[in-house]
Amino acid sequence: MSDPGNYAGSTDRSIGQLVASATAELSALVHDEIALAKAEVREDVKRGVVGSVAFIVMGALLLFAIPMLSFAAAYGIHNLGLGLAWSFLIVGGAFILLGVLLALFGIAKFKKVKPPEKTIASAKQTAAVLQNAKPHPRPAVTAEAILRRSGSSRSDKALESGAGQDKATAVARSST
Repeated sequence: MSDPGNYAGSTDRSIGQLVASATAELSALVHDEIALAKAEVREDVKRGVVGSVAFIVMGALLLFAIPMLSFAAAYGIHNLGLGLAWSFLIVGGAFILLGVLLALFGIAKFKKVKPPEKTIASAKQTAAVLQNAKPHPRPAVTAEAILRRSGSSRSDKALESGAGQDKATAVARSST
């Protein structure tokens, strides 16, 4: 961040220097907030990808392996002396159990995905600090001051006659 001691006459910094310093510091703060959010989201995306891959593998196993392997396993169990219907039920139950286990693994990975808590807390803290900052009050501008600043002879006549105050008031309102 900027160091006020770097400026000559650092106790008497101009408004331009103060605005430039505040702008630079605010820009650095926003940049750091974005970097933190990216880092947190990147971690959660990796967890989400692992969970998604688990569901994809589960789907592939159920779609491609069940028809092929279930017939082979069922006939293998049937050759051991069990009835053919019971053999097919055992094989089907085994594949359902495998699918449920993979689904539970995927759900466990998805539950670990969290919102970027550090970024949210930091953004809330920054917002709270900025809400407490009070803007520099503007001096009140009257119609007479606007007419006197213009320095024309018409403005002197308008002030004396009182005419033009409505117009000057409208100008003062539009300039603030």
